[in-house]
Amino acid sequence: MKNLIDKLYKTQTLEKDEFIYLLENYNKETSEYLFSLARALSGKYFGNEVYTRGLIEFTNYCKNDCYYCGIRRSNKNVNRYRLTKEEILSCCETGYELGFRTFVLQGGEDGAFTDKAMVDIVKSIREGYPDCAITLSFGEKSYDQYLKYYEAGANRYLLRHETADEAHYSALHPDSLSLENRKECLRNLKKIGYQVGTGFMVGSPYQTTKCLAEDLLFIKELSPQMVGIGPFIPHKDTPFGSFPAGSKDLTLFLIGILRLMIPNGLLPSTTALGTIDPKGREAGILAGANVLMPNLSPIGVRKKYELYDNKICTGEEAAECNVCLRNRVASVGYNIVEKRGDFIGFEE
Repeated sequence: MKNLIDKLYKTQTLEKDEFIYLLENYNKETSEYLFSLARALSGKYFGNEVYTRGLIEFTNYCKNDCYYCGIRRSNKNVNRYRLTKEEILSCCETGYELGFRTFVLQGGEDGAFTDKAMVDIVKSIREGYPDCAITLSFGEKSYDQYLKYYEAGANRYLLRHETADEAHYSALHPDSLSLENRKECLRNLKKIGYQVGTGFMVGSPYQTTKCLAEDLLFIKELSPQMVGIGPFIPHKDTPFGSFPAGSKDLTLFLIGILRLMIPNGLLPSTTALGTIDPKGREAGILAGANVLMPNLSPIGVRKKYELYDNKICTGEEAAECNVCLRNRVASVGYNIVEKRGDFIGFEE
């Protein structure tokens, strides 16, 4: 096992069967060995710094019907909302005062937010906060649409591929969505010049270690600047409501693998990790992650953006409790810093 981890450390990739073997045979001892190497690499590039992103969940309307998602189109129990431009800018103002230098606009694929509206919002944030990074995350668009947002001032785009295995993708999504289109979107984003983030759920229904190995190989091929992974957590009002949640330990092991694969990458310790375990995000940092994404959305809508059950969105998850979050990160030997936290070596 350790020889495979050493190989990954040296070459930043493995063969598919080697990834499968690692994922099927890891234990506490090999995990700790992997995490020690991951922390050393993270320290080499980032010291003990952890970057924060202010998350603004601006709409929970979505045209898609992904089987795992709480805000899927068919879920009639969702209390839908859309933030106005003024509300979004107010979130940015609050976030800037709290020390955030990256804003993440995340939402469902909502046709009410036209390209014209999104360009206007991005331009307004860019003009108001020229020293901040703007990250977008609202699904699949055309090359020309992504280009418009980029030219308006967006820097980064998050688009999880969710699974790189064709059959598995079909088991998680309706026929209207395709893995090939998802991958094409990611390639287009890279061509345009975004810092690109992708990722996947750990333990999603019907996932095998072969699927996870495919995910890792796809990430190696894409070479993104950011990778966000978290355990699958079921939502009661979806077709997967009765499926078990994904494994925290496997998620952490995969974070460690990703740090060895992308030593200078931006790896979030996700809200899902913090939902599945009260100390999950600290564990993510100790496994090699270096980004946290507290919630800047208006307090009145945070419970409405529920992609899975019991999502944490008060207390330390809230951006306002910056001190609590700083203390938690400091308790494991790291410091939250007021920086954009760009991918090292990335040229704008």
